[in-house]
Amino acid sequence: MYKELTRRGFLVSGAALGGSLLLGGGLSGCSQDTPVVPLLDLNTSEPRYGGRLRLGVIDGDQTGSLDVHKPTSTGSTIRGFALYSKLWEWDENMFPRLALAEEAEVNADATAWIIRLKPGLEFHHGKTIDADDLIFSIRRLSDPQLASPYGNYVNIVDRDNLEKLDNRTVRIRFKEGRSFLSLPDTWVNFGGIVPVDYHPVNNPVGAGPYKLKQFLPGQRSLFTRFEHYFKPGQPYADELEIIDFKDQISRYAALVGGQIDIANAIAPEQKTLFDNNPKAKLLVSESGTWRAFNMNTAKAPFDDVRVRQAFRLLTNRQELVDRVLIGEGRIANDLYAPHDPTFNRHIPQRQLDIAEAKSLLRSAGHDKLTLELTTDAAGANAALVFAEQARLADVRIHVKKIDNATFNGPRKNEWVMSTGGSLGQPFLAQATSQDGPTSASNRTNFRDERFTQLYFAAQAQPDLGLRTPLVHEAQEIQHSRGGLLIWGFTNFLDGYTDRVGGLTAECSHFSTWRFDNIWLRS
Repeated sequence: MYKELTRRGFLVSGAALGGSLLLGGGLSGCSQDTPVVPLLDLNTSEPRYGGRLRLGVIDGDQTGSLDVHKPTSTGSTIRGFALYSKLWEWDENMFPRLALAEEAEVNADATAWIIRLKPGLEFHHGKTIDADDLIFSIRRLSDPQLASPYGNYVNIVDRDNLEKLDNRTVRIRFKEGRSFLSLPDTWVNFGGIVPVDYHPVNNPVGAGPYKLKQFLPGQRSLFTRFEHYFKPGQPYADELEIIDFKDQISRYAALVGGQIDIANAIAPEQKTLFDNNPKAKLLVSESGTWRAFNMNTAKAPFDDVRVRQAFRLLTNRQELVDRVLIGEGRIANDLYAPHDPTFNRHIPQRQLDIAEAKSLLRSAGHDKLTLELTTDAAGANAALVFAEQARLADVRIHVKKIDNATFNGPRKNEWVMSTGGSLGQPFLAQATSQDGPTSASNRTNFRDERFTQLYFAAQAQPDLGLRTPLVHEAQEIQHSRGGLLIWGFTNFLDGYTDRVGGLTAECSHFSTWRFDNIWLRS
């Protein structure tokens, strides 16, 4: 019976994932205005084996975390991409594609998924990957005692009633019989599969392309090639070294000086350093990653929809892209997931209109408005530029910069206004983590009865044609009365040298994290 259902379920899940399984991930590009084109292959020669690939990251993490389900920094997450593999991985267009999973079948109303592992998979210490490891991994990720910052992505999973169908197959149901079509999109990021004897310190074992050899927190980590990686013939380098840097300048000097081969996530203001420099090149990847201001709809003045509309109209989006992203991005229209096939392309782009913004503020009783905008270091520049723009509408914004731990701490949903943004995930996954009714990180505190109905209906609808009008209406609500002021989408910039092969520009920020694809020319 399971085999008879597999083909139907596979096609249904392909539609659920925006066509990435059914159509090979080529359904849509990175933005609503960008046509699909073949990914740019920067290196046309054949991959070669050997050598030590060296990646420089900005990371000051001294805690020694290698925890697959509880990374403590971006550096920890990047190390996880070397050590661990997942059921799905992000493809080049930011849709999940099968990785350790051989099949992923969703039922007709998305109240259950059946996951079947590929045969013959191994962990670094030789154990065959089986259904018990899969159950252990999802229970660990969702364990309240672990308190993973990403556990809320899968907290709807009924972790106490996971069903082992055979040694490679597990049925996953959801609490209270709810539907959760976006399981692959939410689990793909931090859902590394680990063995039942896993320990992040004493036994940091995974099934990633490289296995751990040495880890010096805050300094460097060294990995060796995993010969039994699930992708035959990969990875290519004998060793991978991830070196921690405290700042962009020292890392750039190491890149052009030959101490590292790749520097991920170059700051936009550094891009001119790569101009006419034969020792380093810049890889530009357009993405759906978005930047925003969160307007807390539970607090004045943003409890009034007229104020939210006014703030969106007083925003000079192009100036934010030009000044904050140094032109490395494009303007947004207060909606995420433009690459999703369900995206509502009929909603017109919101234009700058200071006069209308002032009129709306006056009608709301705020012809002279003063408020505080809370930001961390990453959003500080955007906050300062926006504060300048707001003065044109007689709005005085005091920018309050706080440390990252406080910004993302227990009070994160209490700020009246804050900077924000997220990865360019498909619509349902993004709503689940941002402004949807089940989000634990809803900094806008957006609550709308009709939007909630549409969200749950879309989560229960694997058919793309039937799901699209639900998402369209939901996005109309977000655009007209939601709490997210999404002003731009950002490009990702990565530095590399001529020594590196296998890098491609793609619609994500994962180009330099795909350690199984990258190789060394010499």
